[in-house]
Amino acid sequence: MPQYEIVDKQELRMVKVTLDGDTVRAESGALHYMIGDIEMVTKKPSVGGFLKSMVSGESVFRPTYTGTGEVFFGPPTFGEYHILELSGNSIVLDAGAYICSDEGIEVGIIRNKGIASMAFGGEGIYQTTVSGTGTLVYYSDGPIQEINLQNSTLTVDGNFAVARDASLNYETRMLGKSAISKLAGGEGFVNIISGTGKVYLSPVPSRFNNLASRVIGDTVGRMIPYFNRGN
Repeated sequence: MPQYEIVDKQELRMVKVTLDGDTVRAESGALHYMIGDIEMVTKKPSVGGFLKSMVSGESVFRPTYTGTGEVFFGPPTFGEYHILELSGNSIVLDAGAYICSDEGIEVGIIRNKGIASMAFGGEGIYQTTVSGTGTLVYYSDGPIQEINLQNSTLTVDGNFAVARDASLNYETRMLGKSAISKLAGGEGFVNIISGTGKVYLSPVPSRFNNLASRVIGDTVGRMIPYFNRGN
């Protein structure tokens, strides 16, 4: 079986997969570099899969890497990569969260209910599904907080719910019952996740993402006066 490891170089993280005659599947464009005798193969998707890709914007070209050596997936990031073991269950991932997995893990696309999820919910109307038995690696902007729901409801503002059990109900709606609450509450549309299962939240970005944002913001702030001088 492929061996997965999150490597950290100068605070930038990557995914390292060690192969010994094994196969790993990855998101299109996730390859950073590889070492050894490894062959990459990209299979032609079905007509239905291709049509779903055109509608959803999600890639159906997920290459496999087979052989002996090491494969590094990225891009290198200040965010977080997470290794998750599936045992015959299904997980719904936020768009862009899927990185790589065992070949036996099935990767697909799910359509969320309601136009509101596409226009206001932050998650988008289409998301990635993964199911089966094996290892999955996914991405988030920051550390993961696991929320276990027991016939209960979680209300999330924005796209902080990086992953959730597929058995959970999901919808997007405006927070508040009365018209005044909806207009004056300030929260607008939220994502409602309910039932029994696990939700993987990334409520805060990593401290290195915060640092990078501050550095970029400070740099841009210093440059603005110089641009204004030419106007």
